[in-house]
Amino acid sequence: MDNITWEDAFCGEGASCFRLGTDPDGNAYIAIAGAEDTYLTDTREALRTMILGIKAGRADHLL
Repeated sequence: MDNITWEDAFCGEGASCFRLGTDPDGNAYIAIAGAEDTYLTDTREALRTMILGIKAGRADHLL
């Protein structure tokens, strides 16, 4: 999609880098940096909910 605005990549040491993007229609995207043509998509609200959950510690068990 040409109308996705990608943010700078989030990278971990020795791991793949992830990118978040949005489009003017209210959709959000997550992709591995360099593979932005293969992405997971949902609403911006769903992305917001996921980020807030991560910040609240709901994914700490994955660390």
